[in-house]
Amino acid sequence: MSLITTESGKKVYLTPEGRKLITVIPGDGIGPECVEATLKVLEAAKAPLEYEVREAGAAVFRRGLESGVPPETIESVRKTRVVLKGPLETPVGYGEKSANVTLRKLFETYANVRPVREFPNVPTPYSGRGIDLVVVRENVEDLYAAIEHMQTPGVAQTLKLISRKGAEKIIRFAFELARSEGRKKVHCATKSNIMKLTEGTMKRVFEEVAREYPDLEAHHIIVDNAAHQLVKRPEQFEVIVTTNLNGDILSDLTSGLIGGLGFAPSANIGHEVAIFEAVHGSAPKYAGKNVINPTAVLLSAVMMLRYLEEFATADLIENAVLYTLEEGKVLTGDVVGYDRGAKTTEYAEAIVANLGQRPRTAKVRDYRPIRLPPSSPDPVAVRPKSRRVVGVDVFVESELHPEPLGHLLEELVQGLPFRLKMVSNRGTQVYPPTGGLVDLVDHYRCRFLYGKEGEPSDREVLDLVGRVASRLRWMHLEKLQEFDGEPGFTKAQGEN
Repeated sequence: MSLITTESGKKVYLTPEGRKLITVIPGDGIGPECVEATLKVLEAAKAPLEYEVREAGAAVFRRGLESGVPPETIESVRKTRVVLKGPLETPVGYGEKSANVTLRKLFETYANVRPVREFPNVPTPYSGRGIDLVVVRENVEDLYAAIEHMQTPGVAQTLKLISRKGAEKIIRFAFELARSEGRKKVHCATKSNIMKLTEGTMKRVFEEVAREYPDLEAHHIIVDNAAHQLVKRPEQFEVIVTTNLNGDILSDLTSGLIGGLGFAPSANIGHEVAIFEAVHGSAPKYAGKNVINPTAVLLSAVMMLRYLEEFATADLIENAVLYTLEEGKVLTGDVVGYDRGAKTTEYAEAIVANLGQRPRTAKVRDYRPIRLPPSSPDPVAVRPKSRRVVGVDVFVESELHPEPLGHLLEELVQGLPFRLKMVSNRGTQVYPPTGGLVDLVDHYRCRFLYGKEGEPSDREVLDLVGRVASRLRWMHLEKLQEFDGEPGFTKAQGEN
């Protein structure tokens, strides 16, 4: 067996017979039924694949492995580089992390690709509108870095991390995906009007990278307007690239436009590993009843075949799925009602019987290999021409009201080269008073600006913190930096 790299940059493990080796994880709940139906179709279509079956999820959690992913599964994925996976349960009360997220993060599958399209005989309020779009979701950073702290007993914090490297990778991927699928437009959805540094990084990088793709239309859209427009006129979109949380929400919204999660496949693609899975969960109440719709897992396998550059087999299966739906003789319970819907196995058998058929109205796109953007495993540093620390924010826990707290802080820093600029509570300036009416919690941000030439030494910063700590409980310190003369921090609401 040998690991090869295709011209488009993908890693593929070949058997001596020339078949492509993949890892199959059946999953939990309805997962094994969906995966079994999918494998049956793949084998009937003579997909040149060989499988290593491995486990992850609930059964592994119950054995006491907190990640939910055993070493033998990790080793298989490291070898094959390609995974077809059923949904995994994240049990409540045991297990530390989602096994799904663990797999995505362990192998840096930074691009979550979620296509949706209108299906024949799957009625929705949008039938006949020609919906056919892809949400490309950054899959590693943002709030899903899950770096959280209780800063006071009643105030929690999570860090929203957006890097230039991460933004550039996902944005380039979205443009390359658009080209590979013959699409013409890419929208970038952000909340950069409010989060000007984090979501703003995504917007700025999108606008820079877009210049390298003059053959594609590039549009920025505020994410709440994107949600509004997706409900109002979804057919205007072709590719939407966005941050992790935004993408999680928007992609579930888009699946609702075309018939639900039973028709929503996805891929998690990195430079080394790709994981293909349905968007839906394990749905334990339907497990073992042979009534679930396996289309999402099956179309995830179609995405996998295209990733492996087995385009003819992918088209053969997708055409059979569309023909089966168009024919309307065998439809699952989520479409026609579980009291009269086809069994999972019956639906898979109908697709097998229809291999070689082509639908009359629904069309399969022409696909080309997607070219993965280059990436270095080395840490990437952005080097400004100039940088300077101009002050510090010290976060404190206090039951004082803003005015006595502000006076206390001013007394504490007398004689130090810092002045108190303002105090905020949940992002709104409360000292000096602005005239606003703010509901307070015991979590304050205290902004001190440096009053001398140059920038403060670490010793001076620590002296400041020591003075504050002599009377107040502090929990967090943030340097205020300028890069190339521009502030690398935002103002509080009401701060001038």
